Amino acid sequence: MSELIVVAYDTPANAEAARYELFGMAKEYLVEIADAVIATADNDRNIKLDQMVNMWTVGATGGAFWGLLAGLIFFNPLLGLAVGAGAGAISGGLSDYGIDDDFMKDVSGALQPGQAALFMMMRTEASDRVIERLSKKGGRILRTNLDSDAENHLRNHFDTKHAEMSEKLSRE
Repeated sequence: MSELIVVAYDTPANAEAARYELFGMAKEYLVEIADAVIATADNDRNIKLDQMVNMWTVGATGGAFWGLLAGLIFFNPLLGLAVGAGAGAISGGLSDYGIDDDFMKDVSGALQPGQAALFMMMRTEASDRVIERLSKKGGRILRTNLDSDAENHLRNHFDTKHAEMSEKLSRE
């Protein structure tokens, strides 16, 4: 079962640092990421989503390949490349991957201007080590798809580790 965790941060830089840490943990095989998106609120409270995968680029790349292949068959590879890239970019931009965009915008409505939220969908359960390392980046858990007992355990563990790190930094 996939696990969804949404953590709010005071700045987009903090959310990006947490996502970078999450990617690092994925390279260490501590967690398997399905999607990781940063939502930011601007001064007009408009929500901007910074997706992990840019579907426009993925679509353009795939479309360019297939367009080039079709163009070679019809002896006009450059035209096939251009048409394929354009069609692929449009179809990629219209598709959705991972966490539903409307859901992310709805949850991010609670953010104040200048704040950000990191939406993490993991294919495997986040271990205590993952939560501990993410809590070092600060933030507060907004929402999860866990049952209430597991969510309370996650919130308590996250808050405890964050408080420990804050106390340790204040002593140094």
